[in-house]
Amino acid sequence: MGAPTVRTLADEDVAAAGRLLAARHRRHRLESPALDPVFEEPGAAQAEIEALLARPGSTAAVAVRDGRVCGFMVGVHRDETWGPNVWVEAAGHAAESAEDIRDLYAFLAGRWLGNGRTAHTALVPAADAAGLDAWFRLGFGHQHVHAIVRTPALRDPDDPDVPDDPDAVLIRPAESRDVDELTRLDVLLPSHQAGSPVFSGLRVPTLAEAAADLDYLDDPRFVTFVAELAGGVVGVVTGCSVDESASNSGLIRPPGAGFIAFAAVFPEARGRGVGRTLARTLLRWSAREGHPTVAIDWRMTNLLSSRAWPALGFRPTFFRVHRRL
Repeated sequence: MGAPTVRTLADEDVAAAGRLLAARHRRHRLESPALDPVFEEPGAAQAEIEALLARPGSTAAVAVRDGRVCGFMVGVHRDETWGPNVWVEAAGHAAESAEDIRDLYAFLAGRWLGNGRTAHTALVPAADAAGLDAWFRLGFGHQHVHAIVRTPALRDPDDPDVPDDPDAVLIRPAESRDVDELTRLDVLLPSHQAGSPVFSGLRVPTLAEAAADLDYLDDPRFVTFVAELAGGVVGVVTGCSVDESASNSGLIRPPGAGFIAFAAVFPEARGRGVGRTLARTLLRWSAREGHPTVAIDWRMTNLLSSRAWPALGFRPTFFRVHRRL
């Protein structure tokens, strides 16, 4: 099978692109059935593509073989927090042959670079080994993970998280008296990710900025639990509905899921089951709220996260791959 002809996407190509995306999502749900089945319908998939095309500055191409559209790709811009960027979102690409992804990217990437867009990112189904290989052979690296886990069976809601062992981890809802520790924990994660081997380019907030963001403690959409050891707060987890997560939308968002929005443990308390106990508490809260699954995302280069979350049963649904020119 030879290389396809690649050209700019035209209005009459959008329906074919929707069918390709729906077929890709159908295959994906064989491995990740908790994802939303609505996008197996070509009309719903097409609507996601149309939303991308409507964004200012979007660029798109199709691959054509034997007179038929066999692949497509759409690039969009996110805010400049991400640098001079182009994103190929979860709904922004599909192809009958994974190799055609390379031709589509080659057609568009020169235009992106010509416009000064040097940071290229794509969201790829984790189950699509051939598709991931195509992106990796374009010079992309594995940057980020989106994952889900099913919530556990409910236990007696009157059974509190109070240990018999006074040296064990105690979990309780966060209170206003925890502000100082919560502020330090809020800065801990971005500080950790600014270092090796993550080297995140996102700015680390100051303690004052972190304190100003603690208004979620009074927001009924969110729940926050803290962990205590020997009477001192050593960790935190914050949860909500996945509908509150801007980074888990469209094809990525499992319907009805809960979401772990933030979690951190002070370094001196690690290795004592604090993070695991916090996470399990949040999973039980999600079950009581009626969420069938819980979603999370993390940097693959964050060694702590990339080991802890899979050990708790989270299974990847999408991988974010990244290339900087």
